[in-house]
Amino acid sequence: MSLEGDTQKRGLGQGEPDAVKKLSEVEGRDVDRTRTGLTELDRVLGGGIVPGSLVLIGGDPGIGKSTLLLQMAAILSAAEVPVLYVTGEESLRQLKMRAERLETPAPDMLVLSETSLDAIFKQCQKNRPGILVIDSIQTVYKTDLPGSPGSMSQLRECTLALMVHAKSTGTAIFIVGHVTKEGVLAGPRMLEHMVDTVVYFEGERHNAYRILRAVKNRFGATNEIGVFEMAATGLIQVDNPSQVFVHNRGERDPGSVVSCTVEGTRPILVEVQALVSRSNYSMSQRVSMGLDGKRLTIILALLEKFAGIDIGPQDVFVSLAGGFRVEETAVDLAIAAAVASNHLSRKCLPNTLALGELGLNGELRTIPQVDARIKEATRLGFKNIVLPKTMQGKVNAPGVQFHFVRKLGEAFEFIYQN
Repeated sequence: MSLEGDTQKRGLGQGEPDAVKKLSEVEGRDVDRTRTGLTELDRVLGGGIVPGSLVLIGGDPGIGKSTLLLQMAAILSAAEVPVLYVTGEESLRQLKMRAERLETPAPDMLVLSETSLDAIFKQCQKNRPGILVIDSIQTVYKTDLPGSPGSMSQLRECTLALMVHAKSTGTAIFIVGHVTKEGVLAGPRMLEHMVDTVVYFEGERHNAYRILRAVKNRFGATNEIGVFEMAATGLIQVDNPSQVFVHNRGERDPGSVVSCTVEGTRPILVEVQALVSRSNYSMSQRVSMGLDGKRLTIILALLEKFAGIDIGPQDVFVSLAGGFRVEETAVDLAIAAAVASNHLSRKCLPNTLALGELGLNGELRTIPQVDARIKEATRLGFKNIVLPKTMQGKVNAPGVQFHFVRKLGEAFEFIYQN
């Protein structure tokens, strides 16, 4: 078959010769989004569901993907939005039992247990849903293609067919994709470029909290997050995550320092915890949870070089409370202060926040979105904030005492109790 014929068969390249327009001639309008009823999910999607969008939700098996989508589908169905929930991994009886356990009965929600994509499209033509959920893409197949469900060719062609269906009918489609043992979505990351939005569920299965993170979004900000708590009746929204990840803002034990990170547009306070102990091995350990291990190694070298704190052959363990994960460098100062605090057995001053990126010369460097971080800190009652010297004169907040420092060693004078 020719390339042109194959493309037309899949529903692409069917525009008329006169369909080309100047960009100024294209009619623009505001996107009419559908609210899901879950504000944390709406935040991640950019404000709600966009008609004709294709959303991929990935994550480890059992992390809560199906639970979230079933809750969303039930809420939308109760609001008289036509929803079709297609499951390829459960029978309809199993799906009903799960809905009852989650206390989301939604008697009018349309459900289908099917793995043939052709059969699914026939039901879509018959029932015309506004929202279609495919759980999961690894179980769906096209009968005219070789390969078993979940194979590379089936995944690629099924996702492409769903994309064409979404754009041609205006149906918003959610597809579930399980992450493999290697930590990637359906083998190679070949599905991510085909969809409009990619959302990942993060968190440990033994931890109650789940982070929903947008890593790609054509209709909103990337790296936007939503926070949920897994309970017996499903996922519960966490409207104030800073209070979850920081247990108290007062007296702190040695090795505990609070900082603030920004995920998408949301500032979140995080508690950095550190433990320094005598090593029982020939080579000392450097273990980080929720943080970049290489960054921790650099910070330990800076502590020795510019703060006179020699960790030596001792083991160092650093983690973020609550299972949170941070990639930005604005929490560098808090990491260094937490390690030094535990090593020296010195407590951090109550209601104190440490913000700053550490350069390789031991200097504190400017961080972005500092106003949003300060606003979140003051909302939760933090009164002392340590910032880089370069930000002096650029920030102000009533009732807050700012301490501007140039070098790493200077910061400890304002962070620790005497």
